[in-house]
Amino acid sequence: MDEAPSTAAGAASNHWLERIARATGHDAPALRDDFLGYLYKRLGRSLGAEPFYRFRAFAYTVADRLMLDWQQTWNAYQREPLRKAYFLSMEFLIGRSLGNALLNLGAEEAGRHALEELGQVLEELEAVEPDAGLGNGGLGRLAACMLDSCATQRLPVLGYGLRYNYGMFRQIIREGWQIEEPDHWLKNGAFPWETPRPEYTRIVRFGGRTHHYVDPHTGWLYVHWDHDEEVQAVPYDVPVPGYRNGYVATLRLWSSSAPEEFNLSKFNEGDYYEAVDAKNAAENITLVLYPNDASASGKELRLRQHYFLASACAQDVIQQWVAANGPDFKRFAEFNVFQINDTHPSFLVPELIRLFIDEHHLGWEEAWEIVTHCLAYTNHTLLPEALETWPAAMVQRVLPRIYEIIAEIDRRFALLVHAKWPNEPERHARMAILSDDGQVRMAHLAVVGSFSVNGVSALHGKLLVSSVFRDHAALWPQKFHAKTNGVTPRRWLAQCNPALSALIDETLGDPGWRTDALRLQALEAYADDAEFRRRWREIKQHNKARLAQRVLHAAGIEFPLEAMFDVQVKRIHEYKRQLLNVLHLIHLYDRIKRGDAAEWTPRCALFAGKAAPGYAMAKKIVKLINDVAHIIALDPDVAPLLKVAFLPDYGVSTLECIAPATELSEQIPTLGKEASGTGNMKLMMNGALTIGTLDGANLELYEAVGAEAFFSFGPRFDEMGALRAPHDPDQLLAEDEDLRRALALLESGHFNPFDPHLYDDVLAALKNPHDPWLVLADFRSYAEAQRRAAQTYRDPELWTRLSIRNTARSGIFSADRTVREYNEAIWRLHPVELQESQLQAHGRGART
Repeated sequence: MDEAPSTAAGAASNHWLERIARATGHDAPALRDDFLGYLYKRLGRSLGAEPFYRFRAFAYTVADRLMLDWQQTWNAYQREPLRKAYFLSMEFLIGRSLGNALLNLGAEEAGRHALEELGQVLEELEAVEPDAGLGNGGLGRLAACMLDSCATQRLPVLGYGLRYNYGMFRQIIREGWQIEEPDHWLKNGAFPWETPRPEYTRIVRFGGRTHHYVDPHTGWLYVHWDHDEEVQAVPYDVPVPGYRNGYVATLRLWSSSAPEEFNLSKFNEGDYYEAVDAKNAAENITLVLYPNDASASGKELRLRQHYFLASACAQDVIQQWVAANGPDFKRFAEFNVFQINDTHPSFLVPELIRLFIDEHHLGWEEAWEIVTHCLAYTNHTLLPEALETWPAAMVQRVLPRIYEIIAEIDRRFALLVHAKWPNEPERHARMAILSDDGQVRMAHLAVVGSFSVNGVSALHGKLLVSSVFRDHAALWPQKFHAKTNGVTPRRWLAQCNPALSALIDETLGDPGWRTDALRLQALEAYADDAEFRRRWREIKQHNKARLAQRVLHAAGIEFPLEAMFDVQVKRIHEYKRQLLNVLHLIHLYDRIKRGDAAEWTPRCALFAGKAAPGYAMAKKIVKLINDVAHIIALDPDVAPLLKVAFLPDYGVSTLECIAPATELSEQIPTLGKEASGTGNMKLMMNGALTIGTLDGANLELYEAVGAEAFFSFGPRFDEMGALRAPHDPDQLLAEDEDLRRALALLESGHFNPFDPHLYDDVLAALKNPHDPWLVLADFRSYAEAQRRAAQTYRDPELWTRLSIRNTARSGIFSADRTVREYNEAIWRLHPVELQESQLQAHGRGART
C-alpha cells in the first residue's frame, strides 16, 4: 500500500475513502450492479460468457470491498509509530480466495443472492478459481492460517513470500505412476486479488567479487560488492481480510525480472536466444516453487530463490524505516521484528548485516546488536535433510559478500563457544555454521542470529533442545520454547463445512466460536441428545456423498456411504508412513480373501498427496497405493467390504472437500519425526477421530480428547530410545502371521503381475533391520489400533458422541491461539486501532 501521506493529504484521502465506501455497499443490489459493470465494461463479456470470466468479474467486485478496508488499515499504520512484525515464508498456501473473502466480509448471503438474481450460482464461480500455486504442504498452509489470524486480531503483521509463476506441479496419475505437469495457475491472466506495486521494486545482486578499502579520512574499512548480475524484485500485494473487523493485512509477494527486457543489440545482430538470456535467467528465480535440486544447477536456483526472498524483504523493511525515520537505526529493533518461518529465509541474518554495514555504514557490533534483537526463528522439522545446508563454495561464488559475512559470524561465534567450552573441539565442530566438510548450515545460522527459536508443538520443542540444537540450547537456554501450530476455524470449519457450522450456530445460539474457538466446548453438552446426534450424522453423510462423487469422478472408484471413510492426506514421505497404511490394507484384503470377515466394518481408504519429483521411493509408494487400489476394485469378493482410492493433485480446495467427510484421520508418522502437523487439527475440527502415533501435535490431540477418541499405537516418547537400536525383521515376521501373509502377497507380485520385481526395493527397505521408519516394528500395534477403531465405528451412537467431542475440544488448536502466543512471547505487538467512522463507512449494509 501507499507510503504515509502528509497530514492534509491524509485527511483528504480519508474523506474521499469514506464517500467511496458509502457508495460501495455489501448488499446484494450493490454487488449485483458492480458485477455487471465489471463483466460488461471491463471484460467485455455477457452473462453467457465462460465461467472464468464470470468468476473474474465477481472477484473484482469483492476485491473492491477489500481495497477500501485495506487502504484504511494502511492509513491507520501511519497515525502513530507501530511495532510491526514481518512473517517470511517460502510458502503461503492460501488456496482459493473468493469464498474466504466473502466469509470474512460477512457478504456470503448477499453475494449469493446477487448472483441468483442473474441466474448465476456462487458455488460454481468459486469452483472456477484455481488454487494459488504459492505453496505445497503444511508449512505454507500454516503461514496462510497465521496471517488470517493476525488480520482477525488486527495485529500489524506483513507476510513476505514469492510470487511463483508455476506451483510445485500438477499431479497426474497415469497407470498408477505420478506424472508431474506444470501448474500454471496464472495462465488465464493476473491473479485478480493482487495489486502490483512496481514503485517499490528492489534490486537483488548476485555473483562478482568484493573489494575492501580504507577511507583515508575516517579510517573506516569499507566493502564494495562488485556484482555480476542484478535482478529486480517486483512486489505484488495480496489482501488478507480479518474476520468482519474492517482490517486487511498485506501479503507481499516478490516476482523476479531482469532490469532490461532483452538485449536489443544482440537481437538486431540476429542472436535472438542470447538477447533474452538475462531475462530468462532472472525470471527463473520465481518461475517455479521448489525446483528439483538433484542437479547442481537446480541446487543453485534454490539458493538464489532463498536469498532473493531474504534480500528483497530486508531492503523493503529498511527502506520503509528510512523513509519514515531517516538513517537512524537506534530504535529499529524496538519497532520491527522478523519471523523466519522455517530455515529457508535464514539468509536474512547476513543480508541485514550487509545492509546495515555496507549501505548504512553501521559498525559490526551495532549491526549485530540490532539483528539479534529483531529476528526470531521457527523450526518446522527434525529431519536432517530439511535443515538445509549449502556447499560453501557455491555460496561464495553466487553470494561472495554474504559468504564473507557468514564466515565472520561463524568466527565470532566460535570464539564465544570456545570461551564457554575451551577443551571441547567436538562440540565446536557440531555447533559451527561452516562445517568441516564444506557446508553452510543454515539452521545454525538462524539460531545464532535470532533472539527466539521455537518448535511447533510441545514435544517438538523438547526434541529441539534434546537433539537437533542440544549444544545451542546449552549455550542459550532462554532462546528456546515451543508454540503449537493451529488452523483457522473460519476456513476449516465455517467455510468448508457450512452445514455443520449452521448446526453449531443454531445449537449454541452464538456464532462467536469463529473468533473464539474455545466456545466450541459447549457442544459437549449436546452429545447425549439423540436428535442432535442424528443431525450430526446426517450432515456427515451429506459431506461423505459429496466426497464420494469427487472420488468417483477423479479416481473411478465408487465409495459406498455406509462404509467408514478412512483418510490419509499429506505429502508422500517415508516418515509419514503411507506404506504402513498400505500394508495394513493388504492385510485386510488378505483377511477377506481367506474368509475372515466376521463382524466386519466396511472401509473406504482414501489417499492424497504429492511426492517430490526427485524422491524415487515416495513415487514408488504412490504407484503401490494405486496398484493395490486397482486389484481391490477388480475383485467382486472384496469390493463391498473394502475400497481404496488415490485422489490426484491434492491441494487446499481438495482438503476443503475431504475434511468435512473424514471419519478416521490417519496421523501415523514415525515417532520423533513429525514436528507438529496441521492436517490432524483440520480433520479433528470437522469431527474426525484420529488413529496415530503420539508424535508432534498428535500427543496434544490425544491429551485433549482422551484415549477413547484417539486410537493411539506405538511407543511413547519416553520409550523411544529403545527403538533406535536395530530390530529383527525376521523375528517380527516369524511372530506375526498377518504381517507375514501381507508381505508374501507383496513379494509374490500379486499387485503388480506384469512387473513382478517392481517393489523389490520397497521390500528391501521394509526388511532392513536399520529401517529408520519402523514400518514392520509398528505394524502389530497399528493393526490392533485399527481393530479398535473398526469396532468403535460399528456403534454409531458411540462414534457420533466421540465425533462431537473432537469438534468440541478442537478450539485449542485454533491459529488464533497460536498467534496470541507468538505475540505474547515474541512479537509484542499492539492491535491496530481502527476509527469507528471507518468501520461504519465500509458499508456492512446499504448504499447511500
